[in-house]
Amino acid sequence: MAAPGKHVGHLIYKNGRFLLSNFEHFCLRRNFGWSAVVCQQNASTERESAEAIVIPKKKTWSKWAVLQALASTVNRDPTAPHYMFQDDPYLTPRTSAEFKLYSLSQESGRMAANHIVNKNPKFFQKDFAEPHIPCLMPETMELRIEEVSEAALLERIMLRKVKAAVDMYDQLLQAGTTVSTDAANDLLDLICLYGDRDPVQDDKPEAEDVAQEVQEEGRRRKGRLRRASDLVRIVWRENNNAERIFNLLPERDTRAYSALIRGMVKYGAHVKAFNAYTDMLNNRLTADVHTFNALISAAPEVRERYTEKWDLIVDLLKQMNEQKVKPDLLTFNALLKALRRCGSLARAQSLHTLSEMKAMGIAPSLASFDHVLGIFYKAASPSQGQTDILQEVMTEVAGRTFVAQDPDDVNFFSSAMRICLDTKDIEAAYRVHDLLSVGENWRLLGDSFQQSIYFGRMFNLLCMMEHIDVVLKWYKELIPSLYYPNPQGMRDLLQALDTDNRLDMIPQIWKDIRRMGHDNKSDLVEELLSLMARDKHSPEIQESFAVCALDVRSLYEQGQGARMALEWTATAMTNITSVLLAAQKKQQAWDMLKLFKTKNRVPSEELMEEFLASINDPQHAMELVQISASFCLPSTPKLAERVLQEFELSEEQKTILSELEVSTEVSE
Repeated sequence: MAAPGKHVGHLIYKNGRFLLSNFEHFCLRRNFGWSAVVCQQNASTERESAEAIVIPKKKTWSKWAVLQALASTVNRDPTAPHYMFQDDPYLTPRTSAEFKLYSLSQESGRMAANHIVNKNPKFFQKDFAEPHIPCLMPETMELRIEEVSEAALLERIMLRKVKAAVDMYDQLLQAGTTVSTDAANDLLDLICLYGDRDPVQDDKPEAEDVAQEVQEEGRRRKGRLRRASDLVRIVWRENNNAERIFNLLPERDTRAYSALIRGMVKYGAHVKAFNAYTDMLNNRLTADVHTFNALISAAPEVRERYTEKWDLIVDLLKQMNEQKVKPDLLTFNALLKALRRCGSLARAQSLHTLSEMKAMGIAPSLASFDHVLGIFYKAASPSQGQTDILQEVMTEVAGRTFVAQDPDDVNFFSSAMRICLDTKDIEAAYRVHDLLSVGENWRLLGDSFQQSIYFGRMFNLLCMMEHIDVVLKWYKELIPSLYYPNPQGMRDLLQALDTDNRLDMIPQIWKDIRRMGHDNKSDLVEELLSLMARDKHSPEIQESFAVCALDVRSLYEQGQGARMALEWTATAMTNITSVLLAAQKKQQAWDMLKLFKTKNRVPSEELMEEFLASINDPQHAMELVQISASFCLPSTPKLAERVLQEFELSEEQKTILSELEVSTEVSE
């Protein structure tokens, strides 16, 4: 029994394995898609496990990353003043004069604080700032090494004390001490950088002393100063300490010649710079790129004819190639700047210069494009080609972010906007302003004076070329957060209102004129009064004009005050009277008419005719004729005749009018 039972069990196990195998095969055939995915995932898992895990690099954030992220979410408030005045509501400027005054007052306070901190460093030793802010701590300005040594010389050089460093150098030579070449070159660099004078410290103004020295130097030089700015410029003095120390050097290397040449170019000794360069070549020394940059910028100063200037520049470039000196961005910018003084040949050469820059992989800066615009754009020449060059330049720089690489970079935006204004190209002006909004290009707009010039030119162009709605949009966008218009800018705005027949906004503009402090400019005030008095408008507008005219009259009646007072003119008085008459302000208009006699001004005949048309009282009509006769106006007989025809007069009044008519004819 056992054997058959074992045999049956073996058959059942074998058949069960066969059925299970067929069932799995059937399932795999019915679910082949799912099986492929599972197989692929398994394979990828195995490959990933075989590869090494790569940990990404740690991201290093700057100290201002959070502030920059927050600032990017906030737009500029066009109704708010500059951010520098937001800490103190009292220092909220309303005019360009106040902007300058408050800015200078803040800078003066900052300088005074630095002076107190630097003069009393022992009271400011505790450092509360985290992280450390060096500019808030006292600067080491006092000399600590008194003995005659090279260390004392290096200390004076580090503290930028030119005269003290020169004295220490002379004492070392008198004591027979050998000064190292590096120390002597450091001293020569300092002297040439500051023109053999101590630099003006922030808390020690010395402009008057420098100006006096420059004036004395100018009197010693032959001829007349070429420009007014020469009175405040530091010039290279004959046989100064830089030349003396240079001649005392036992070994004159490239660094010493470079410092001397650059100092001579910086302070106007251009011929001496080229003589020093010739001496350098005679000593078989090669110049560096900074020396060549200085010489290229000085080339137009030592030659008279355009071709001679360009030949000298080409010669310098050839010498750079022979000496294997690679030019940099400042080299090409100096070349383009020199080409601005090379006449007609500059146009072709400037384009070749830009092509050479691109061939060498040097990207032009804003100063490069500014020089190109200065070469092609001349105010007296036709504007077609100039506009094309401006469009090509804007196409080249569109959408790019620039950083300061040349001191002349800040001149690009104001120069480009000047070209747009002269050529009346509003589309190019928009492209220039769009470039200003890219990234941080606004930092290259320059100081507050250059910003005022840029926005002033742009606003002037907008007033001439755009519809008044667009002008007002920009007016609200720029003022007062970025721009304080001058009187001419407000006159341009008034003319734009007149062109598009939007004189109803004059009262609002007058409030801005008063807020900006231009209400004492007689030309601007009379322009505004003439626009209000020229045409007739709706009663609502005439009422607002009358309120504005009375406000203007109050300014004239203030007399001598803190600012320049307005003086009554016949035109201003006539326009105010006309505005009051149009608004049915007869009593105020009558008071203005009597004011003519008080101020010794003569009203116009048109005003008297307008007055008579608005009078309904015979007595007032009689007084008007009498006032006209007192001024001996030629229209007095005509006024008397109109009064006789339009009013019912008594016999006495008729007699008076007849006498006035006869007396006027006799006086004529």
